[in-house]
Amino acid sequence: MKVLIADDHNVVREGLKHILERHYGAVVFGEARDGTEALEAIWKEGWDIVLLDIHMPGRDGIEILREVKKERPKVPVLMMSGSSEEEYAVRALRDGASGYIGKNAPPEEFLQAVGEALAGRCYLTPAVAQRLAREVAAPDNQPAHEKLSDREYQVMKMLAVGKTVKEVASELSLSVKTVSTYRTRILEKLGLASNVEIARFAIKAGLA
Repeated sequence: MKVLIADDHNVVREGLKHILERHYGAVVFGEARDGTEALEAIWKEGWDIVLLDIHMPGRDGIEILREVKKERPKVPVLMMSGSSEEEYAVRALRDGASGYIGKNAPPEEFLQAVGEALAGRCYLTPAVAQRLAREVAAPDNQPAHEKLSDREYQVMKMLAVGKTVKEVASELSLSVKTVSTYRTRILEKLGLASNVEIARFAIKAGLA
């Protein structure tokens, strides 16, 4: 089995390799520390599964997922994040992910998610399944933040916890100008006027 692990934390990559080797035995691993390395590895090799972190320097996981699914739609991609699964799971699943697993999940759940993805199925936790059901039942009652693109959503959450545009730019490996543009779009789409209002909105919506 060939597995590509795309995550910018060494300890996470090593931990996942250990879990998979103990369960599957001989596994060929590829590793990527950011979005650029991930795409290079995906185009260069054939992988049985890609384990892709949502938040990496440069291009984020959702952007990479979309590009991969356009060119290699049959490659199962299991998304990972340290954030609450409901925040990003639905977005990832809409874009073709084979599932979404939190980095704090127990090894057994992680292996279950990998097994489902390898079998061509989609791994859903009960919480994510419930959220999907609610959205299908009431498609016109989506929260305002669903208007945001994935990158805008990510920037909004960072601004909501008090990070400056410069700090957000540094963490995401983007220019200050680019982050400022995202901030402007966020304010327009949500009908807000300042970072303080972004924080209040996020708290009220249960996002911060």
